[in-house]
Amino acid sequence: MLKKNGKKVLYCVLLLTIIGVYEVYSASNVWALYKEGDSLYYFKRQFCFAIVGIIAMFIGIKIKRETLFKYSKYILYLGLILLVLVLIPGLGLVRGGSRSWFGVGSFAIQPSEFFKAAIIIYSANYLDKNYKNTKIFHKGILPILLTTFIGFALIMLQPDLGSGVVMIGAIIIMSIVSRASFKNYLKLAILGVCAFAFLIISEPYRMNRITAFIDPWEDPLGTGFQIIQSMYSLGPGGLLGSGIDGSIQKHFYLPEPQTDFIFAIFAEEFGYIGCLFVLTIFTILIVNGFKISKKASDLKSSFLAVGITSLIAIQVIINLCVVVGIFPVTGITLPFFSYGGSSLVLILFLSGVLIGIDKKEKKDEDISN
Repeated sequence: MLKKNGKKVLYCVLLLTIIGVYEVYSASNVWALYKEGDSLYYFKRQFCFAIVGIIAMFIGIKIKRETLFKYSKYILYLGLILLVLVLIPGLGLVRGGSRSWFGVGSFAIQPSEFFKAAIIIYSANYLDKNYKNTKIFHKGILPILLTTFIGFALIMLQPDLGSGVVMIGAIIIMSIVSRASFKNYLKLAILGVCAFAFLIISEPYRMNRITAFIDPWEDPLGTGFQIIQSMYSLGPGGLLGSGIDGSIQKHFYLPEPQTDFIFAIFAEEFGYIGCLFVLTIFTILIVNGFKISKKASDLKSSFLAVGITSLIAIQVIINLCVVVGIFPVTGITLPFFSYGGSSLVLILFLSGVLIGIDKKEKKDEDISN
């Protein structure tokens, strides 16, 4: 039996997935008809991804945490190998300028999504085993950060800055809640800002995204196009929106609206009330995820719950901030909403693991009673 926090997370995940699958249909039907000759093309695929993901979620609920921790090192090695293999021409597919996918028939698998899950599981196990040393930064925290940065470097070679930033953010939050001194993270923050600035300057397309963020109207038909069209989706939505399947922006104004900017289409169709409803569900999920981490029966499960919840929270915050124009375009998907099999299946599996931690706690209480 699940405790109340686990049940809340389960209900939120299922509800968000159902809404997300519908919104993929609504956002993509015009684009799919033009590009693929089938208005249901993306919907049917996302529906299949959701079914596989929900099965993976229930596997995550049932799987023993000790099994994940026992093989965490090998899961991490597999993740690193996949990140290397995807960079090899002929093995990795190039989409949108990034070599980030393996082609499997008509489907594509994104190894960076697998690695995000792998590094969180590995880090939870590592931080538990080295908990006493986490107060000594170079001895307890630095090794896990260096491992994370190896993965980050491989992801940047694709390149995929968004996935790398989300992963690093989740690992840093996991390490912060250990015994590590916060002042070390201030130093890391300074280094991080400098490194981030270098990464932006080193690639013209990233620099263009920054300039488009500052003034999208400087190049309204080029680098500023997505942000402007996103604003045009949000504005007409009003209080109640234009109604089911009533978006105008999905009619070739907002490019590939079923991906990173899917929430803009949702906001146009369901308005302020719909957005508030979805944000409330995300908030309930995230709050209860952290509650599960606080009440976990062992330290490694607590770290794991923090990592999974942080991963979801960071992606939600960054994606929504991009959609409303607070952050520059990053390419980060909205969990449970954006089209994509790898991201949906992996986030559902991790959600199952999170829920399972609460289930494990319940069993422990029953034994103690």
